[in-house]
Amino acid sequence: MTGRKTPPEVAVQMSETKATSDTTSAGPQLALASRKPEVLHVILRVLCVLTSVTALSLMVTAKQSGDISIYGFHLPLYSKWSFSDSFVYVVGVCGAVAAHSLIQLLISGVRVMQRSPVVLSRNHAWLIFAGDQIFTYALISAGSAASGVTNLNRTGVHHSALPNFCKPLRHFCDRVAVSIALTFFSCFLIAISTVLDVICISKF
Repeated sequence: MTGRKTPPEVAVQMSETKATSDTTSAGPQLALASRKPEVLHVILRVLCVLTSVTALSLMVTAKQSGDISIYGFHLPLYSKWSFSDSFVYVVGVCGAVAAHSLIQLLISGVRVMQRSPVVLSRNHAWLIFAGDQIFTYALISAGSAASGVTNLNRTGVHHSALPNFCKPLRHFCDRVAVSIALTFFSCFLIAISTVLDVICISKF
């Protein structure tokens, strides 16, 4: 009788061991899948810090001297980012976005490393969403305003003596153009973060 009972008991023990092994191996995979939005949120913050800081750096270093001819008169030119309110606006907004993204990155990064929830409550999620939304619109506004000034510098004013200032100041205009492009890219990154914020709010 003892010999007949042993095989079923062994079989039960083996099946239980296998089930425990499968559950243990699947645990980290399920945990990682559930934290994918949070990891993506951290990646977006890193990219946003890099792009906004680069845009700010390019803008504040944009300055150049040259000369231009108007009706046969050669006039000296000197252009600097601080001469335009639109460019100053870009610097201010990019600086604020970089600070906001860095703070969110540090908070999110620490909590992800500690395997704790990045967003603690629904009110916290709404606060992050509001901040991202505000900075998204601010970046759109700053980039659009600066684009108008840059386009005017490149084309000049039609039916007037004002020429294309970007011909003698090409280095300045190129730096400003790249800065504006990165400003719009930062806006795109924060817009994606806003979508993730909405998904997070819907889970509470």
